[in-house]
Amino acid sequence: MELLIMAAGMGSRFGGLKQIEPVGPNGEFIIDYSIYDAKKAGFDKVVFIIKEENYDAFKETIGKRVEPHMQVEYVFQKMEDIPSFVEIPETRVKPWGTAQAIYEAKDKIHGDFLVINADDFYGRESYFVAKEFLQGDRKNKYATICYKAENTMTKNGTVKRGVVKAKDGNLISITESKLEYQGDRIIAKALETGNEFEVAKDDLVSMNMLTFDLSIFPFIERRMNTFFKENENNLESCEFLIPIEMERAIEEGKEVKVLNTNASWYGITYREDLDSVRKAINDLIEQGEYPKDLWK
Repeated sequence: MELLIMAAGMGSRFGGLKQIEPVGPNGEFIIDYSIYDAKKAGFDKVVFIIKEENYDAFKETIGKRVEPHMQVEYVFQKMEDIPSFVEIPETRVKPWGTAQAIYEAKDKIHGDFLVINADDFYGRESYFVAKEFLQGDRKNKYATICYKAENTMTKNGTVKRGVVKAKDGNLISITESKLEYQGDRIIAKALETGNEFEVAKDDLVSMNMLTFDLSIFPFIERRMNTFFKENENNLESCEFLIPIEMERAIEEGKEVKVLNTNASWYGITYREDLDSVRKAINDLIEQGEYPKDLWK
């Protein structure tokens, strides 16, 4: 099984390349623990989606540590890897979004696969949930691994989550939103409409932990052409996001399963999150979940 890690984003709110901020006792990153958990679940290959200018930093840190244990590949998310009819504005500075990022890996992924973010600690249980689904006898392998909202929050500000609606274990919609504690309540603000709504603590949310089969690549390619035609007047800020494209797939008759996990998320959205993440990792080490020196 293959693991695809989206690591092309620079953490603007964090103030640097948060994907390679040490959180473990021997300089391990969150991404180290994600790969360790994925390997425990049976994944044997990892593909990193990164910016080309970050290649040396990744290769000399996480790549060097992981290569003895798993097959490692790199792909670059490039601004120009989009339909040729698109004229990229000179003012465009950020990549085109998660759907384009996943599409960049089309030549490196050769079977059913799991997608994760580089800077999210998803918890080991979630990788086993993904494994069981990917190794099942279903031909269609589209799914989102979903968390209870309260297990994915920070006290230091907003977090971006996809608020999920499901029926009979199938995804109906994902509303990309910013979630924030207001007192003891979780309030969401939909990114597309700006509408605010309350999210119950046990409502399901998605954090780009997704499974796919190879049909996702021609689907994204086809949708990319439509996306850029629809956004020809919004090229400075538009984002080609995989949760939205999953909804488009559902509209076309594709079934997307919702897989639940009771795991807790840890992540570095803000610099103030660092201490709590380091403490959580240390607690898990003391409980025997991880060795103190992860890759030794």
